[in-house]
Amino acid sequence: MSLKEITIITGARQIGKTTLLKEIINDLKHKGKETLYFNLDIEEDKRHFESQQRLLNKIELEVGRQHAYIFVDEIQQKENAGRFLKGIYDMGLPYKFIVTGSGSLELKEKVSEALTGRKYLIEMGPVSFIEFVNFKTNYKYQSKLPLFFEAEKEKTELLLNEYLIFGGYPAVITAGTINRKLEVMNDIFTSYITKDISYLLKIRQPDKFVKLIRLLAVLSGNILNYTQLAQDVGVKLDTLKTYLWYAEQTFIIKTVKPYFTNLKKELTKSPTVYFNDLGMLNFSKGGFRTSPLDGMLFQNFIYINLKEKYDKGLSHVNYWRTKDKAEVDFIIHTDYGVVPVEVKIKKIKNPTVSRSYKSFITKYSPIKGAVVNLELTYELTSGETKVLFMPYWKLLLQAEELL
Repeated sequence: MSLKEITIITGARQIGKTTLLKEIINDLKHKGKETLYFNLDIEEDKRHFESQQRLLNKIELEVGRQHAYIFVDEIQQKENAGRFLKGIYDMGLPYKFIVTGSGSLELKEKVSEALTGRKYLIEMGPVSFIEFVNFKTNYKYQSKLPLFFEAEKEKTELLLNEYLIFGGYPAVITAGTINRKLEVMNDIFTSYITKDISYLLKIRQPDKFVKLIRLLAVLSGNILNYTQLAQDVGVKLDTLKTYLWYAEQTFIIKTVKPYFTNLKKELTKSPTVYFNDLGMLNFSKGGFRTSPLDGMLFQNFIYINLKEKYDKGLSHVNYWRTKDKAEVDFIIHTDYGVVPVEVKIKKIKNPTVSRSYKSFITKYSPIKGAVVNLELTYELTSGETKVLFMPYWKLLLQAEELL
């Protein structure tokens, strides 16, 4: 909060942005700082944004012309919000703006672009598995989670299964029953379709968009066949690609490109798709089915964590697949080269390297690789590559081991 730039907190609807703002406000008030909060979903607050001068009059009325923190929730409700905020920022006033908005393209593209050089962007995701475990254990083991995971393997597996089914939306986590969790997720999904997709993005056939999301849930982890998917949804190919772009920009899915040393091929070949929240993925399939640990859900879970840690700047995550159907789940780009990551949802007793994994090692000779599994910690050498077998929780807590 000490940065002069406008802080933009963005993320999916009902991911907890407003709750975060209120916690920041309470902390600042406790420190004796001046704060002012607006929510543009509320008409009484929105009217103050009819002009820059009207807003500044309201701010001066409430906090004077001293240093103060101005919070604006749901900024995407303001037309031309980027230019509006840029004009105020360039006045050099003693106000620090912190704004939030859901994943509308108005916020991600126009607001962000207008504030080039004047913003600090924070993308807020669902509650992580580590945060979830701390919450479920009343933060008792927060400072010693590795010991908890080692000592309480049965509890850990139950918590993992719960997280794989219900995901990380705060209101879903705190809902008491499965039926209530379904109701909450239905509200989140309905709000997303009606507000982001129908109202803000002006999608004329929201039913087709919903059908696409449901099909993508079934296809999670698979390579997308654009032509077949367009036929299944009932839209033209160009429309399908637009819908996919919207789904990604609004934090529902993430597409993963294939790994090629030829960048042109990487950018043009078909991607795989994953969901940003596992609860949304399961809901889109038709509900929360309380089944044993699922391999594809676990793979999506690992991708979410890899994306959070490694999909930044020039660092990114790919998948690898050959015409002979050799495949590696994820390829991470690091400063010293690529790291192949294989995902195994099982308790490995005899650690070995799969044929596909060995094919990648033979072709590209990476320095290091990883096999993420449920429990095993082990290290072996394949060729000149050091392969780390690591429990998923170690990847989450100690990701620097791959760097």
